[in-house]
Amino acid sequence: MTGPGRRIVIGLASLWLAALVLGPFLVALKISVAEVVLAQPPFTPLVADGRLRLHWGNYQLLFGDALYIESYLSSLRLAGIATLIALAIGLPFAHALTKVPPAWRPLALTLAVLPFWTSSLIRIYAWIGILGPEGPLNTALGRLGLIDAPLQVLNTDLGIVTGLVYCYLPFMVLPLYASLARIDPALVEAAADLGARPATSFFKITLPLALPGILAGCLLVFIPATGEFVIPDLMGGSDTMMIGKTLWTEFFNNRDWPLAGAATVLLVALLVIPVVLVERRGVDRHA
Repeated sequence: MTGPGRRIVIGLASLWLAALVLGPFLVALKISVAEVVLAQPPFTPLVADGRLRLHWGNYQLLFGDALYIESYLSSLRLAGIATLIALAIGLPFAHALTKVPPAWRPLALTLAVLPFWTSSLIRIYAWIGILGPEGPLNTALGRLGLIDAPLQVLNTDLGIVTGLVYCYLPFMVLPLYASLARIDPALVEAAADLGARPATSFFKITLPLALPGILAGCLLVFIPATGEFVIPDLMGGSDTMMIGKTLWTEFFNNRDWPLAGAATVLLVALLVIPVVLVERRGVDRHA
């Protein structure tokens, strides 16, 4: 696409990003340098009496309070574990989808994402029932004689990771499938003709060529998983330390919008780092 059509598409995309990404971020940034007050809205204006009033104490509190540091580290750790597990599951799953006959691939892809057409909240509650003390998992393991007492999966990090992997797995599978489907099968056939075993051709040919899809899938899982609130709240229990839940507490329980705004800005800054690194890697690969 060239000429006016390309400029229109780029302009619409830029407008969308400005309205739905940059705009809310600037609002959060403005709130983050205000002070909390008992008023409506519960923060001081950015300009008062003709003077610009910036309050940096919210950021100092974030770096000085172990609660917030632990929340960030816990969120990054759990999101990283969930991303790696989703990659371990999604890569062979997407590879298997590429082996489906072309006439059946649309149906296979539809079936792969069909469970995710329902509300994520309903699916999370379903997992709560499955992993509960009297759920199907513990019942089956007990009848097989593998456990003497119900496994405690809910209200643990394992429960949170399970929910994150299940909810965000399609965001890993679809980019991987798109990347793997573009690989020329003749390359793998040539490797086999030269004596390469299937495992060798996979790690030497398929995996490097699928790297763009791997990076895209990891970003699509890691970024939303880091700021997730619903899954940690329902499957992690009341003592779960994740930044999404901390933000909820500051916004709605403590009514400390400036501190929550500062936590939001810092979270965005942390998540921009992997995006920039992946973008630079992509530029280097095409240089």
